[in-house]
Amino acid sequence: MTEHSDSNKQGKPSLLQTIQSILAALFGVQSGKNRERDFTKGDAGNYIGVYVVLVIGLVVGMIITVNMVLDAAAK
Repeated sequence: MTEHSDSNKQGKPSLLQTIQSILAALFGVQSGKNRERDFTKGDAGNYIGVYVVLVIGLVVGMIITVNMVLDAAAK
C-alpha cells in the first residue's frame, strides 16, 4: 500500500487530490506542498474542468438554498 501511495505522490495528482486542492484553494487554505505538487505535476485542463464544475455546483446550491429560505419565509 505504501508503494502505491509513494508512486501516487510522484505521479500526477488523482481526481480526489485535484478536488481537494481546488476546494482548499477556494477557501484560501492550500498548503505550499500541495500547491507545488499541483503546479509541477498537475494538468491545467484537469484543474480548470474540476474548478468549473465545483463553482457551478456551488452557485446552483446557493440558488436552491436561497429559494428554500424565501419559500419558508413566505409561508
